[in-house]
Amino acid sequence: MPTTALAILARPSLEAPPHAGPAPFALVDPLSPQLSALDLAATRGDGVFETISVGGGRPQALEPHLRRFARSASALDLPAPDPEVWRAAILAVIAAIDPAREASVKTVLSRGVEGDGRPTGWAFASVSPDHAHARTHGVRAVTLDRGYRHDVERTSPWLLAGAKTLSYAVHRAALREAARRGADDAVFVSSDGYVLEGPTSSVVYRRGERLLTPGTGLGILEGTTQGSLFAFAAERGMETGYELITPAELAASDAVWLVSSVRHAAPVRELDGSALRTDPVLTAAMNDYLARRLD
Repeated sequence: MPTTALAILARPSLEAPPHAGPAPFALVDPLSPQLSALDLAATRGDGVFETISVGGGRPQALEPHLRRFARSASALDLPAPDPEVWRAAILAVIAAIDPAREASVKTVLSRGVEGDGRPTGWAFASVSPDHAHARTHGVRAVTLDRGYRHDVERTSPWLLAGAKTLSYAVHRAALREAARRGADDAVFVSSDGYVLEGPTSSVVYRRGERLLTPGTGLGILEGTTQGSLFAFAAERGMETGYELITPAELAASDAVWLVSSVRHAAPVRELDGSALRTDPVLTAAMNDYLARRLD
């Protein structure tokens, strides 16, 4: 069986006319051309996406991902994705790839070809790379100024802070800058000095028996993996919460992680060149939980 699979949706939203074809989606050759060069996903990054981890052949946190997918689409005034057809397409591409311990599915909804009025949608499954080293040995991170105040979501909603859009050039540039500084990853900080998120991850930290993450309403993505870890913490009797935190306060935490759907929980062992405390036992428990989670 292949290591990748691609489904093109004939009608990604019930609010827009369908593309040709009686079936709600079709499995196609991932190596053959499928996207029009005039699609706004390609020309302007005008769309949204989700990346869903797959463990043992099962999508993890699928419903939270679908809900966030819909919220991002709403923020861009895109037609609402039809959850039933997206759920079916996701399960189909998972079933079409070679069974693997870990894989992922990327779902994309774009505005489509300009002027056509029909969105484009696809789901792409692939076997995941091995993230064992990052999970066990940790990552080095640097803080980078995002250029927005922490209240940008309220003051400037048109900047789409907090929506998972296809416009990822800034995120990739941040990772390249982190590499230039000798680090593996980055932590965005608001222009007024508060920790936000990573380019592709949420920030989670431990202070005593509390598991915390930067506060809501900061123009950051609502983390599905962070939400799973709060459920994990609750099962262990730990308190959870949200708060505004500065980089100095983050560095003084008992442990810090960058968490995401595919890499799971990567402990931050160094921030801006200074060593941080880590918690290998809790990290291992977190990643074991994330490997087994469903919704």
